[in-house]
Amino acid sequence: MGMSRLSMARPHPGGYKEGNNVILIGMPAVGKSTLGVLLAKSTSRDFLDTDVYIQSRERQTLPAILAAEGRDGFRRIEEEAVLTLEQRDTVVATGGSVVYGKRAMAHLKAGGIVVYLHVPLAILAQRIKDFIGRGVVMAEGQTLEELLAEREPLYRQWADVTVDCQAGTHEEVLERILKAL
Repeated sequence: MGMSRLSMARPHPGGYKEGNNVILIGMPAVGKSTLGVLLAKSTSRDFLDTDVYIQSRERQTLPAILAAEGRDGFRRIEEEAVLTLEQRDTVVATGGSVVYGKRAMAHLKAGGIVVYLHVPLAILAQRIKDFIGRGVVMAEGQTLEELLAEREPLYRQWADVTVDCQAGTHEEVLERILKAL
């Protein structure tokens, strides 16, 4: 006879229990969306990408929102959208800038465990070629190094778990995430 999902719940030092959300944070191009889908499949959860959700709500692309609203306007729209989420049993891949929104992050963290997917600057620089096309939220003239220096403390502050994503296949990184959970 199989065990029910409830009876299989196991506590985690960061508050993780099977059935809670898993929230992926990190810089653009670390693999939040790709790994999020794989993690959702392997843990029988739903998947939500907040960037796609924002685009759907606003009926325009991230670069178009950034062009029209600017960095601060985008952050406000992002926080408002995240605050509407009431998902359970979901892997949530967030936009890299979500950590600027304290209310949004507190809301996400209340529903599950926050996993910071970390990739060092040199690897990020290889992966991110088109900041504008990707809709990266950054100040005009800001370098990738400056952006990472600004965000890294926020990622670490909100994270329950940090997983190194610089090396290995998606499946190997997925195993590291599962082990960390």
